[in-house]
Amino acid sequence: LRTKMAASSSTKLIALRRILSSRPLKPISPLYYSSISRSVLSPLCVLEPSNYSTPPLSRTFTSSGPSGVDSDASTGPLAVDYSSLLQEDNFHNLADSTIHHLLEKIEEYGDSVDIDGFDIDYGNQVLTVKFGDLGTYVLNKQTPNRQIWMSSPVSGPSRFDWDQNSQAWVYRRTKEYLFKILESELAQLCGNAISLS
Repeated sequence: LRTKMAASSSTKLIALRRILSSRPLKPISPLYYSSISRSVLSPLCVLEPSNYSTPPLSRTFTSSGPSGVDSDASTGPLAVDYSSLLQEDNFHNLADSTIHHLLEKIEEYGDSVDIDGFDIDYGNQVLTVKFGDLGTYVLNKQTPNRQIWMSSPVSGPSRFDWDQNSQAWVYRRTKEYLFKILESELAQLCGNAISLS
């Protein structure tokens, strides 16, 4: 039985090779692969059967603006491999010390301002600061990105990266520092200045 199956398989393989070798092959049209640049396609010498008809091109989706220029190129952050910039243990040390520093400073600040509903809590590596009806701040670590994320009742969500040169957490879109943003927003929100440095 095994001999028959082996003979049958090899016969099918030989027949398949004959069919494929009898068909002429031609290069694939670069228009078919519009999302791949021509300079990448030409050296590859990708082949297809000559009787293959290419389907109609589908819509192409890009993040470019109508002029073909990325509208956020000048204002948006560039893609960065954060793990190569900051080792995980170093990230945890920096982020933990920053969050604990903020916990102490904002707790002192909360005692000095008269705000109904002020509450500060640190649990599960998340710092939550409630200013009653004025809003709530949430700060937490994002280890895979090596970032501190902040949700603010004033400015919304922000993601801060560690900047080696300034030795501070910076929001790459606006180039503002975490402590400066918080100092400005808390003074605006509560009416009293705070120094986080």
